Order: sequence, then C-alpha cells, then structure tokens
Amino acid sequence: MLLVYLLYNYFLNEIIPIFIFFWYNFNTQTMKSKLPHIGTTIFTVMSKMANEYQAINLSQGFPNFPVDERLISLLKETADENTHQYAPMAGHPLLMQEIVALTKKNYGRTIQQDTELLITAGATQAIFTAIQALVHAGDEVIILDPAYDCYAPAVDLCSATPVHISLEADFTTDWNKVENACNERTRMLIVNNPHNPSGRIYQEKDLQAIEHILAKYPSMVLISDEVYEYITFEQKHISANTRKTLIDRTIITSSFGKTFHITGWKMGYLIAPEHLMLEIKKVHQYVVFCVNSVSQVALAKYLREKDVNTLGAFYQEKRDTFRNLIKSSRFELLPSEGSYFQTVNYSAISTENDVQFCERLIKEYGVAAIPLSVFYKDKTDNNIIRFCFAKDDQTLIQAAEKLCKI
Repeated sequence: MLLVYLLYNYFLNEIIPIFIFFWYNFNTQTMKSKLPHIGTTIFTVMSKMANEYQAINLSQGFPNFPVDERLISLLKETADENTHQYAPMAGHPLLMQEIVALTKKNYGRTIQQDTELLITAGATQAIFTAIQALVHAGDEVIILDPAYDCYAPAVDLCSATPVHISLEADFTTDWNKVENACNERTRMLIVNNPHNPSGRIYQEKDLQAIEHILAKYPSMVLISDEVYEYITFEQKHISANTRKTLIDRTIITSSFGKTFHITGWKMGYLIAPEHLMLEIKKVHQYVVFCVNSVSQVALAKYLREKDVNTLGAFYQEKRDTFRNLIKSSRFELLPSEGSYFQTVNYSAISTENDVQFCERLIKEYGVAAIPLSVFYKDKTDNNIIRFCFAKDDQTLIQAAEKLCKI
C-alpha cells in the first residue's frame, strides 16, 4: 500500500504537471494568429495613458457633452413599449423608412428600402461585413493612407491584399497613383469622405477621378465611408449618393453614432445596390443578424423631428473655438473642412517622432492626442498629430491653456 501511495503522489505531483506544461506550450506555440501584426489600438493606448496621468483626453473621437435630452426621452419612451424582441434582419421598418426619407431629402436619391438598405451595429460592422461579402482570396483592395484602422484587417481576414497608397502632404489624393495601382485583381477601393484623421473633404475633381477609375476597371466596387457626412463646415461634402455613375457600384456607410453624438449605441447603416446588398446580407445575418430594436425605434422617432443639417454649424463653432484658442501656440493649424478633428504640425516644437511627442504631451503637459503615423501602413511621420474638438467648451479651454504653454 505504501508503494501504491508513493507512486500515486509521484504521478500526481510530478508527471501530471510536466504533461500539462508541455501540452500548454505545444498548443500555444502552434496556434497561428490570423492577425499576427495587430495589437492594442493607439486609441486605447492614448486613452489609458490619459487616465493614468489625468490628462485632458482629446485623442479618442467621441464627444464628452450630453446627448440631446429629446433623444434620451424617446429612448425611455420606447423602452416602455413592446420593442424588445428581434427586429427584422435588415432593420426595423420604422427606421428604414426614415432613412429613405433622409437620403431623399439630403441627396435627392430614392433608395429601395427592402433591397438597398441595411441597418448595422455601427459603421465599422458595416464596412467589415461588406468587405467579407465582396472580397475574395487573392483580390486586392486599395486603401488611402492615412486610413481608419478597421479597413486593412478586414481585408487580411479575406486572405486578400491591402494595397496602401499615401495621400499627398496636404492630404489630397494623387489619383494617378491610385489608377496606376489598379489591375485585374483589384476588387475594391475604400475612400473616406469627410476624411478621418485629416478633416479634409473631396472636391468635384476627386469624384470625377473615382468615376474614371471605376469605369476603367468594371470589376471594382467602391466603399465610400461617409460617417462624418453631416459634420462639414464652409463647404458640404459631395456624397457618392449624388453620383449616378457610382451608385450601382458603391457601398455607402453612415453612422448615427457620429451624427447624434451616441457613439456607444453602435448604430449605423449602409446603402448599396441590390446585387451587392444580396451578398452583404448573407454575411450580416451571421455576424449580428439584427441590431438593437429599442435603439432603432427611438432613432426613427428622433429622425422625424431632428434636422441633421444643423450639425455642421454646431461643430463649426467648436472647431473655430478650438482654433482661436490655440492660434497663438507654436502648433501649426492645418485645414479642418469636416469631421470633428483638428490636425496640427508640431515641427516648430520638437523633432521627436509623433508617438514619442504624444506620449510626452500627456506626461508633461496633460493633453492627449493621436499621432498620425499610426494611420499609415509604412508609419509615415510628418510631425502631425490629431486633436478631437468634440468636447464641451470648458474642456477645450483647459486643453488650449496647456497647449499654449508648450
């Protein structure tokens, strides 16, 4: 019995732990990541640092002021109604009707509710779903850098190739470079208008260039990321919704999160021609199936009352306030034509790379920003950083006081 007891203890305390050690290491070392180059996003890193150093957070793109009380009232009202079960896969009819009316009013385009519209869990899900549905292994997708960071990983997950083309120094596009990058494998071009992070908007010549490229390559489709469509200033952006030669080849994404300051609701939608939407819906139904029903109905009610075209003036006032507050600083203000972002060049202040400078900005001066190099595949660093001015006036004043002391 003693021998059995000793053998049992040896097995329990020596053999099993060794077995577990080798089994764990074998499995972790043979696990192959589908996105091996992806780590924590810069937005998470900078926001975490801002919290750690109690810095004013102008990095992550979300407002810090209250949501419209009327929208909150409608949300509460809707929560008391019988709207808590699955909505139809493509979207709640009430919200879809309002989006059809909104698109007609603002862009003059009549979309078919049942075949050309899809409500999504935010614009990022819309973009991801469209890429998964339409891009195949071996395809190429053109991405214009600096670019929002959700585009390329979605392409990678299709076993396709993101083809990155950098914008010019003033964040305009050399469309000859884009056209030269196209070939028979190019399946998609992704554009962002108004543009994050630069805040620039496309001109008529840009839309004409896109039309020319798509005409030359008939198998290509366009994703037009227009989440900041109602946040424009001196000049309105030109939506792909208004281009008759584009709408049959284009997926347009929009965001209620950006439009109504409700980023945490994760509510967006996409518009696409029926032949593309059929494929997109196939993927959508297995990604989220449908979107929060209470939020959809509340937004439908709100859209009946709200004029989205007042949003530009609201944010232009914030942009102008922030620009005036820091115009005496050593930062060079770059154009901000749309979105709620202001880019600045800090070359007169430091020769550090932009990531180092943003880290020091938090630690020593108490303001968080985003370095633009993270939006480039090749980490292009032009000593430019991005501030978010979607903040209450007191926050902007306090941040500007700190920035003007640098």
